[in-house]
Amino acid sequence: MEEALRQARKAATKGEVPVGAVLVVNGSILTKAHNQVEELKDATAHAEMLAVTAAAGEIGDWRLHEATVYVTKEPCPMCAGAMVLSRVKRVVYGAADPKSGAAGGALNLLQFEGLNHKCEIRSGVKADECRELLREFFQSKRAGSNQGGG
Repeated sequence: MEEALRQARKAATKGEVPVGAVLVVNGSILTKAHNQVEELKDATAHAEMLAVTAAAGEIGDWRLHEATVYVTKEPCPMCAGAMVLSRVKRVVYGAADPKSGAAGGALNLLQFEGLNHKCEIRSGVKADECRELLREFFQSKRAGSNQGGG
C-alpha cells in the first residue's frame, strides 16, 4: 500500500484525483499506476484500470488469477467490473467510498452473486492516510475555486 500511496501523491502533483494502484503477483509488484484522467483526457484512465491493463500486457494474458490489486480508494463500479472480468484474486483498498464505491460502499460488484468470478476484499489498509490525501486534495480544489470568482 505504500507504493500505491506514492502513486496517489504523484497523481495529486499533476492535479489528478489522488488515487494510486499497484498490482502484485507472487509477492512482487508487476505494475503500478495513478489516476491520469485529466492528463490523458480519458474517463477510463483510473489507476486500477491502468494497472490491470498493463499487467495483462506484462504477462500476456487477460486472466490475472493470482493478482492482488492494492488501491488507495475503494474501486468505482468501472474498476471493480474490470477486476472481476480480469479474474483478479484479491483487492486491498484504503479509503472507503460510501457514495460510489463498488467493493461494499454503495454496492459490491467484486462479490456480486450473478457474476462468474468474485474477488476477495480487504478494506481499511492505511485508511486514515489514504482518506487524508483525498481530503486535502479536494479541500485545496475547493479553496482554489473560491478565489477570484465573481
